[in-house]
Amino acid sequence: MKKTTILAAALAIAVAAAPMTTHASKTGAPAPAFKGTDSKGKVHNLSDFKGKWVVLEWHNEGCPYVKKHYGGNNMQRLQQEWTSKGVVWLTILSSAAGQQGHMEAAQANAYFAQKNAAPSAILLDPTGEIGRLYDAKTTPHMFVVNPDGVLVYNGAIDDKPTSDQADLATASNYVSAALAEGMAGKAVTTATSRPYGCGIKYAR
Repeated sequence: MKKTTILAAALAIAVAAAPMTTHASKTGAPAPAFKGTDSKGKVHNLSDFKGKWVVLEWHNEGCPYVKKHYGGNNMQRLQQEWTSKGVVWLTILSSAAGQQGHMEAAQANAYFAQKNAAPSAILLDPTGEIGRLYDAKTTPHMFVVNPDGVLVYNGAIDDKPTSDQADLATASNYVSAALAEGMAGKAVTTATSRPYGCGIKYAR
């Protein structure tokens, strides 16, 4: 067999074996439907929130980047500001059992209360089903869904990809910008950005 034929065959096998990428979390497309149980035992469907703005926030309490935003009260401030305007804010825990960031319901409730957090609900996703559906990569990784169920933002929380709390003062917040523009009937200027933080500790 010729060398070029062998190389072509090897390439074909590699392509066939490569995981297929999906565009489930593509902005401008319908946000993937999901069902999840929160830390108080209530089941939520994304469709329950049709007609409302929805923010999805991926969380891992042990991640230095998450500690930056919670230790500096940035995430809590955003939650309070936007939920007061009718936004549904869902904080999602996709760390698998035994992995950093995994919490059982009672632990999650106590932790978020101690942090004075104000999400609408804390969704427990230890199997990673919701996280993988959205191709959530980091903590935090942020998504914004408009009242028509369309994903209008996917990416980082802001433009300062560090774990330094001092950077919060000068950061441009992509989530706030997306919500403010969208609620004003404008197109979202920055619809995607590269998420930063710790890799999500999915079940293997």
